[in-house]
Amino acid sequence: MSEVLGIGDYLTIAGYFLLVLAVGLWSSCRPHRDSAAGYFLAGKNMHWIPVGCSIFASNVGAPMFIGLAGAAAASGFAVTIFEWHGVFLLISLGWLFVPVYVSSGAYTMPEFLKKRFGGRRLRIYLSALALVLYVLTKISMELYAGAIFMQQLMGWNIYLCIVLILVVTALYTITGGLTAVMYTDTLQTVILMIGATVLMIIGLIEVDGMTGLMDRYMTAAANSTIENQTFYRCGLPRNDSFHIFRDIETGDIPWTGSVFGITIIGMWVWCTDQIMVQRCLSAKDFTHAKSGSLFAAFLKITPFFLWIIPGMISRILYPDEVACASPEECKAVCGNPAGCSNIAYPLLVIRLLPEGLRGLMLAALMAALMSSLTSIFNSASSMFTMDIWRRFRNKASENELMVVGRVAAGTCVGCSILWLPILESTQGGQLWMYLQVITSCIAPPWTVLFVLAIFWKRTTEQGAFWGLMAGLVVGMIRLVLEIYFTVPFCGSGDADTRPLILSKVHFSHFAIIIAGVCGIVTVLVSLLTEARPDEKLRRVTWWTRHDSLEPDISDSEDEEDENEDMTKGNNGAELPSKMSPVSLNQDGHHQQARLNEKGIETIIIAKKSYQEVLKNWLCGTQVNRKPKLSAEERAIIRQKMTSLSENPRKKKLLNGLGLILMLFTTFMFGVYM
Repeated sequence: MSEVLGIGDYLTIAGYFLLVLAVGLWSSCRPHRDSAAGYFLAGKNMHWIPVGCSIFASNVGAPMFIGLAGAAAASGFAVTIFEWHGVFLLISLGWLFVPVYVSSGAYTMPEFLKKRFGGRRLRIYLSALALVLYVLTKISMELYAGAIFMQQLMGWNIYLCIVLILVVTALYTITGGLTAVMYTDTLQTVILMIGATVLMIIGLIEVDGMTGLMDRYMTAAANSTIENQTFYRCGLPRNDSFHIFRDIETGDIPWTGSVFGITIIGMWVWCTDQIMVQRCLSAKDFTHAKSGSLFAAFLKITPFFLWIIPGMISRILYPDEVACASPEECKAVCGNPAGCSNIAYPLLVIRLLPEGLRGLMLAALMAALMSSLTSIFNSASSMFTMDIWRRFRNKASENELMVVGRVAAGTCVGCSILWLPILESTQGGQLWMYLQVITSCIAPPWTVLFVLAIFWKRTTEQGAFWGLMAGLVVGMIRLVLEIYFTVPFCGSGDADTRPLILSKVHFSHFAIIIAGVCGIVTVLVSLLTEARPDEKLRRVTWWTRHDSLEPDISDSEDEEDENEDMTKGNNGAELPSKMSPVSLNQDGHHQQARLNEKGIETIIIAKKSYQEVLKNWLCGTQVNRKPKLSAEERAIIRQKMTSLSENPRKKKLLNGLGLILMLFTTFMFGVYM
């Protein structure tokens, strides 16, 4: 279908790529990228606008263009719950969770668990599981959904699309760290909002506004469905299409699951997932972290208008393709006998937008896709480097950590590509719902763990671990069954032979069940085991976040030593007594001081090769020795990084804006209840 793109489209796409690369490479040349804190937390110097844009853009990937719009085309307003839940949960992130994360001084979520509980197994388990999930769901799902979109628009081979996406994304992610990610996220959010808004307006004009949408959607069905409504009844629009909260038994997303189950799933995504929390931790202070989460919460109102409504418009305009009900017809239309709702949004882009705007919309998709991937790559490298690698190399230098982080990101990409053929062969009809089902089997135990860890001081490491193990067993049973047993295709006439736990227990209800099992086991084991001493709970729970004293980390035998002797280099090795540390002069050449026989210091300058310059830039390594910080200076820096101080006027303003936003979202829920 490459003929749908004209010269103006290609010029727009090329201009977008150049602009994003320029912004990413520019940000990679800014200060702070040559240290772990700079690479993984953007130097903790980010303004609230990039923080909020990055949180929003990290969640708005290709699965939202493909999956959310497709789910709306298939069932209507119900999927809005996933987005508007995010408003309340993002405010909870900024007001309830971030204060504890900041005060603890942790870089990553596994590191927070280490500080909260001590020991190693929780930290390593969370890091390892997160890396596996990134490969099997997040990275591979993003790549697959993005490739579907590009294939529809440009007619390219799906793997060629994937390679192009990865090359551009990995370039500025691996070289620039979180700073590059967050600066490009700000740019991409603007492009994303503009492109999606233009398409929504054009689509509403085509269907005569919201009134026309509500009237025509209820009759939007394929001709084969209309001719044989008894056999293809599943291809008709649902009677409750314009309601968010639906019946417990007959609803595709029952209201009990929406209120409780999806809240549990969403809390994992918004309040405990490394990708989202890392953005808040990169803010220059606590006020900017709260402001960023509030700004992202405001942006979460918009997916209803930017993707859900356009997905329903696409069904109205192209019912024979988007709403096909016969497996044979769907196979001919999109290659998937389970249904073609996933192509709802790409069809709008191809057929409604004029030349130039089509290219802009593809750029908007690439913006969302690359934003999500960059966030995942950076978080994966952070977790592996800080939480796994340092367990085995606890004296690793900054240079080593930077290189390992980049290699970890590249390894995750390679594993995801290898997984794609399996994902492609097992993909169901609705990408969005498939993603939610997988998450409901895995996420609830972690939600329970973090909530109890932060708000119940009595939670112990043993209780947390065995609660997770119980949740893992229950979740894996359901997950294996979900993969093995598939829902019968619409219009196939096949009987539903799935076990009752699949056919009768909705995934959102299962999230409640697994969270309950995990919570009960965690509480019981915690009460039966020795409580963690109060001196080790300072600044790592909600109730101790304002403690003036640092926690006792005597059990943190694997933490890096911040008090290296001045006679040690970056890698911890002894320097010769007559040699000063290697540094760089202003021309970028090696500069080394040596004491001669008379005790006079002479300077030896060696010119660096271009290959070495390129290697240092790509790997983020440096040969200059950092200045030695005194204990007082280190204390001042840590106090700034873990401070929860707020300007009273700004605090009142943020509290008021947060309350107004929650009331507005509640009102919107009431309108479409």
